Amino acid sequence: MADMKTGHFPHDNTPIPDSDLVMPLFSLKGRTAIVSGAGAGIGLAIAQALAEAGANVAIWYNSNKKALDEAANIEAKFGVKCKAYQVNINTYESVKASVDEIVREFNGRLDVFVANSGIAWEEGSFIDGSLDTMSNVLKVNIEGTFYCAKAAALHWRRQHQERTTIDGSPLENYLTGSFICTASISASIVNIPQMQTVYNASKAAVVHACKSLAVEWTGFARANSVSPGYIKTDITAFIPDATKSLFKDKIPMG
Repeated sequence: MADMKTGHFPHDNTPIPDSDLVMPLFSLKGRTAIVSGAGAGIGLAIAQALAEAGANVAIWYNSNKKALDEAANIEAKFGVKCKAYQVNINTYESVKASVDEIVREFNGRLDVFVANSGIAWEEGSFIDGSLDTMSNVLKVNIEGTFYCAKAAALHWRRQHQERTTIDGSPLENYLTGSFICTASISASIVNIPQMQTVYNASKAAVVHACKSLAVEWTGFARANSVSPGYIKTDITAFIPDATKSLFKDKIPMG
């Protein structure tokens, strides 16, 4: 781990997988993953993919109770443990309590956290939009992501130091924790014709937070963000068809 006072980063501080084959590196068998905002859309697809790779998956939802059925479907289809949890992403207490509960229930370990929860800005120009909506978007997209990062990293740091599960058993097949955030192409470009300054700024914050956390967590966890373009999910349902047509005009493959 880095010495944050001197800025010194020791060499050879990242564990190396013990394999000379490629495909085993993609196996998540026996690992535990949490995916927030996984009741539908991108989050649900991520949860399904992690389960297909062999991970036991906890999926978080806010109000979409279809997540309960989706968890049962994942469990039956892929033969892994999968359970849905209703979590208020807006308070650190609820986030940490859920992470801790899942770690206890899922073999005493945490390997992957995908911070996918996020909400859109639907009010047009910032100057005419509601400040309450602004606060809510920033709360969910930025603060909620930070809450998830902190709660997960506490387990990864302990696992790195003690090399055991939370109940003291040897921690097998473990290298480091992995934190992955769903950011957005809006973090680096300004979308047109719609106006969404608050959303864009929130996702830019997520991208830079992951870069910064990756440095702070050197040795015990990785942090990365993914910036999707437009994906046809519930979160884009409010966009008029005429605007979506303009999106397609700006994409070479339509």
